[in-house]
Amino acid sequence: MKGKAKAVEFQNETYNIEVKGRHVLVTDAMKAYAVEKVSKIDRFSDRIIDVVITMDIQKDEHRVQIDIKVDHIRIRSHATTGDMYASVDLAVSKLTSQLTRYKKRIQDHQAKSVSMVDMNINVIRPSEDELSAINDEIEAANQDAMIGQYRHEVVSRKTRPLKTLTTEEAMMRIDLSGDNFLIYRSEEDNKLKVIYRRNDENLGIIEPEL
Repeated sequence: MKGKAKAVEFQNETYNIEVKGRHVLVTDAMKAYAVEKVSKIDRFSDRIIDVVITMDIQKDEHRVQIDIKVDHIRIRSHATTGDMYASVDLAVSKLTSQLTRYKKRIQDHQAKSVSMVDMNINVIRPSEDELSAINDEIEAANQDAMIGQYRHEVVSRKTRPLKTLTTEEAMMRIDLSGDNFLIYRSEEDNKLKVIYRRNDENLGIIEPEL
């Protein structure tokens, strides 16, 4: 890890807790405090696989992000205050509220066999050389004529599971994970759908398959 970034793992009886620092040197006292607070959440679930706590300081903002994996469900909580210990408390409080709100659904979801297939995901970025050359030419030529010459570079290829979920399960997953969108196959009608977080924090569902 670069700079002041640092990570340490604590072995719980059933799962690991990893504490990481970003732009901050995480002291033993900070680690112990975070681990103590987070360790109390396992009374809500005995199916936690691992926990990652990330501490970060940006100017006067002390940020804490907690990521936990409960079976095949990923849950994320984050908080920002002017004090790292207060941010830990707030992030844990948010996480506890999430787990309490969805405890029964998570338990029901764990008991259910989730059907899934793999999706290929490509991460693309523009080629800097191509982009620079094209920008120079656009200055002296028609922009529309140059669009067809624009090229991209595939920087990574990933495989992610495409799960079959009910609408309620999809809403729960995007709420717990904090992601902006989720692609899934609807259990109700077997159609491919995209659930996404709107700017007003409501959720929308796109149905590309008719």
